[in-house]
Amino acid sequence: MGIIMTGITIALSKGRIFDETAPLLKAAGVIALDDPEKSRKLILATNRPDVSLIIVRASDVPTYVQYGAADIGIAGKDVLLEHDGTGLYQPLDLNIARCRMMVAVRDDFDYEAAVRQGARLRVATKYLHTAQEHFAEKSMHVDLIKLYGSMELAPLVGLADAIVDLVSSGHTLKANHLKAVEEIMPVSARLIVNQAALKVKREVIQPMLAAFSEAAKKNGMPRQKWIHNDGNMLL
Repeated sequence: MGIIMTGITIALSKGRIFDETAPLLKAAGVIALDDPEKSRKLILATNRPDVSLIIVRASDVPTYVQYGAADIGIAGKDVLLEHDGTGLYQPLDLNIARCRMMVAVRDDFDYEAAVRQGARLRVATKYLHTAQEHFAEKSMHVDLIKLYGSMELAPLVGLADAIVDLVSSGHTLKANHLKAVEEIMPVSARLIVNQAALKVKREVIQPMLAAFSEAAKKNGMPRQKWIHNDGNMLL
């Protein structure tokens, strides 16, 4: 028999996003009762009986929110751009888990010359949609190769000329004799909300959104106003 959850459900992924979300949750009055890195539970209770956390793969967060299995989620901009986004509000940039989407190549590869000469490049990435749009805007011809991990290996073994991936410190690129040659966009985590939940559970969700907004403001982002598609101000 399945578990039926009432109240508000928030979808999160383990690792950096969960760690940097914890202070925002605390500001909203929500504290997880288990550490997802230590617990095998996928549904975590909190200090609030009306709020549960579900731990899912980062790329699955938008799907859980889109189909209503979670009311709220936190996902990186990179994930959201690869996701269809139907049925989601993306009201707030939380200004956490910041990094950059970059094009990187081997240290000895002349990327600028390849671009000037109109060379057709092989690019390895898990961000096919983002990469395709980026190179199309530059009128570059590329063959995209879908990979799910160890992206830095692709140029080293001749699988690809370049990669498109997230870069934080750049240490991994340097350790593998790669260099970042082009920034596609800055990336940070966003708050996403299921449209139906926002209507049905408005009285519970709205104060939580306001708390997230204030916490994000302290992270350096200005307070944001959200407008529902019916024209009503949410904050």
